[in-house]
Parts: sequence; C-alpha cells; structure tokens
Amino acid sequence: MLKTRVLTVDDEGHILELLKYNLESSGYEVVQAETGEEALEIIEKEKIDLVLLDLMLPGIDGLEVLKRIRTNETYKRLPIIMLTAKSEEIDTVLGLEMGADDYISKPFGVHELSARIKAVFRRTEALSKNAGSTMPEEDILKLEDLMINRTTHEITVRGKIMELPLKEFELLYLLAKNRGRVFDREYLLEKIWGYDYYGETRTVDVHIRNLRVKIEEDDKNPQHIKTVRGVGYKYA
Repeated sequence: MLKTRVLTVDDEGHILELLKYNLESSGYEVVQAETGEEALEIIEKEKIDLVLLDLMLPGIDGLEVLKRIRTNETYKRLPIIMLTAKSEEIDTVLGLEMGADDYISKPFGVHELSARIKAVFRRTEALSKNAGSTMPEEDILKLEDLMINRTTHEITVRGKIMELPLKEFELLYLLAKNRGRVFDREYLLEKIWGYDYYGETRTVDVHIRNLRVKIEEDDKNPQHIKTVRGVGYKYA
C-alpha cells in the first residue's frame, strides 16, 4: 500500500529533520526541499499529497511558491499548510487569502501538527468523493442572487461563476444553508477546520472578509453575510 507523501519545505535543517521524524512516525512518506525552486521542481516531477511550506525561504519565498501552485491547472488543488513564525501575521493572512488550506505557527507541537494535517486530508477527500458522483438536487443551494454547487465547488453570483478555495466554500455553504442562524467564531472554527483552533478566531474573520469581497456588491456594507456584534456571523 502506497504511503501518503508529504513535501516539507524549509531552509532550516533542524526543522526539516523534526518534521521528517514526526511525520514518518505517523506513517507518512517524507520528501524534503530547502528552497522554493526545489519544491516546485519536486511537485512537477513527483506525486505529492500535501505540502508543508515555510513562508520565509531563500530565493522564491513561500507566498510565491503558493501563488505558482494555485495558478497551475495540474496541481492547483494540492493541499498546502503554511509554516509561519508568530511575527509573520500579515504574511499569514496573505497566505490564507491566496488559498493556503491552513497554517501552523512555529514552534508547534506534534499533536497540533498531526491534527491539522488530518483535518486538511478529511476536507480534501470529502471534496474528491463529491466531485466524481452524480449531482443530487440537494447539492445545489439556490438563494436570491447566489447559487452554490457543492459538486463542482463553484458559486454563481449575479450570473457570474467563480470557484472558491475549499474553506471559503465550506464556510459560505454552512452560513447560507442555515440562513438567519447566528454562528459564533468558535463553532465555525470547529465545524469548518475540524478541530480546536486554539482560539485563533482571526482565521474566520479573514475568510469572511474574502467572501464578502467576492459575493457582496459592496463589501463595506454587506447585505448577505452579516456580523452579529459580540457573537459571530449569519447569512441574512
């Protein structure tokens, strides 16, 4: 049976070895790269199932690597978890906006790393299963000027079709499917990300902001995704 292959990209040797030891102990096969250029070459030539990508790399940095992966039709759906330092908050937000599936801040614990990898795989596997099936009627959610297609992973906004990153799509579907219901940030983190997110509710706010830019006529005065002060969000 083939093992799941994880590409770890970091210019610090001790980080690569730490990741290799823990991932192999969990049953993964590990491929290593120390630069962004090397990582892109590996992805083009080999089968990779997930990438752990450091933001700060010599030469091509992590954000540029992420951008090139997401704009390549061959492997644009490759799951990517960003490795970041606490001081890289702005770059972390950019990474999420550019389509990273998740991020984890250094230093991180073994259990946290394992939980985040498993959560990303659960989401991508569920999406793959839906993609190859016949589309039932309940997989299309129709609202006033918005249609959400769970099978093709596309939305139609005022006649315009667009594709959303996985977590944005799941977040929008959950809110729209339960229109009028208020969800707090902690619940959304648990439901969409699949585990305790250690109080980093800013992640939800970033994705809500991205969704508003894409589906609202005026994202500064949203009419669909409403903020309920002191609580969370709802689809009006």
